Amino acid sequence: MSTEGARVSGSGKRRRESGGTGKAVLTRRGRILAWSAGVTSVVVLGVAGVGAWVYQDLDNNIRSADVDDKIGGDRPENLSPGSKNILVVGSDSRDGANAAYGKDLDTMQSDTLMVLHVPANRKWAAVVSFPRDSWVQIPACDRGDGSDSSPHRAKINEAFAIGGTSGEVAGAAACSIKTVEANTGLRIDHFMSVDFQGFKGMVDALGGIEVCPEQAIRSKKAKLRIDKGCQTVGGEKALGYVRVRYGVGDGSDIGRIGRQQEFMNALAEKAQDKLTSPKALYGFLKSATGSLTTDPDMAGIKPLYGLASELKGIPSDRLSFLTVPNYPREADVPSDLANVAWQYPLASDLFAALARDKEVDKKELDAAAKTPLYASSVRVQVLNGAGVPGLAATVADKLRRAGLTVTGTGNAPQDSGTTTVTYPQGLEKQAKAVAARLPGSRVAQEADAAPGVVTVAVGKGLDPDDIR
Repeated sequence: MSTEGARVSGSGKRRRESGGTGKAVLTRRGRILAWSAGVTSVVVLGVAGVGAWVYQDLDNNIRSADVDDKIGGDRPENLSPGSKNILVVGSDSRDGANAAYGKDLDTMQSDTLMVLHVPANRKWAAVVSFPRDSWVQIPACDRGDGSDSSPHRAKINEAFAIGGTSGEVAGAAACSIKTVEANTGLRIDHFMSVDFQGFKGMVDALGGIEVCPEQAIRSKKAKLRIDKGCQTVGGEKALGYVRVRYGVGDGSDIGRIGRQQEFMNALAEKAQDKLTSPKALYGFLKSATGSLTTDPDMAGIKPLYGLASELKGIPSDRLSFLTVPNYPREADVPSDLANVAWQYPLASDLFAALARDKEVDKKELDAAAKTPLYASSVRVQVLNGAGVPGLAATVADKLRRAGLTVTGTGNAPQDSGTTTVTYPQGLEKQAKAVAARLPGSRVAQEADAAPGVVTVAVGKGLDPDDIR
């Protein structure tokens, strides 16, 4: 996990990684407990030690937002009853106390996006981070102002802004859920949104967190000026530190994800060590619960406590932090220096495993991600197998926008109800990468397939708007 040239520490108890890197880290249990809901575990476990009136006060502090009527009915099936997928969003709202950040923006933004998968057997868990620069298909969403957006490709965090046009978290979360479901096939069961001001309050209640940047950081966007060397940061500086991107390390969002995880690990560690004073505990819990907005089923101390208890019982060697395998989109579109593309079929294999409640080996995933299959290197011909005029051209255009190289279009010999992806010997990985973008398609090798090309025969069951 990259910290972009900085160390972060919590209570001062440094847990060294193998190799003596000097990074301050928690155990994997600490990481998942921290990041599962913006240190929600610390919140709910801490509540057990306070009085009934405080419990009620904190319970009422958590806001609820119903998203069901905004998501619609066209959703992935839950393939593993008993498992849970929880979408966690770090919210960059432009309203109220958050208005000082990003004055050039007038919409809600998501700074952090991840899915916590809790399996049915509760014996392991995984947190999957989605880089905010992921270039994905954004489905049509209810803007909350009487209009719907049109399906299009954009950064994944734009979904939160589109759904939050009217300033309501419910709409923002609903569009994020629709986008994640459409691009992963995972059924999202719950969501949690954590805003900036609550994060600041948590840090300040702990007296700040120590960071050790190896170079000075000057960022107007993150409103951060910090010198090199170890120092304790709180308030605006803490917020700027976890948000800063440009001018630190390689300036990537991937690097920022690592630094945010390190900071939250240290936050959770210090909270566990330092919250012995009732006053400090109450201040921390008040800020933490006040920063949370969840779906109705999760909006309360009791359900959050239940979640934290489930996670606490998971063995430390069965907890994983994963990032969707990706590569710079510049490899497909030389002019795009700002976004990342997901690696297919590796990304779809990750989502399929979680959908079927199968544990993912992080080391294997990271190793496979080192040799990405660029979409632009996959040559595809698209044939109309549904008899719908113009369908092949429409699908071909969608695949081009996804970065693939389309060699031509035509008609299939016969109509088909199912979209079929065929390939010659040696192109199985490329065929699976194409099929992963076409929900409901099947893959088959053909001895007489055109050499060097993957062929897509589009069936009647494919909606072009569903292409990933």
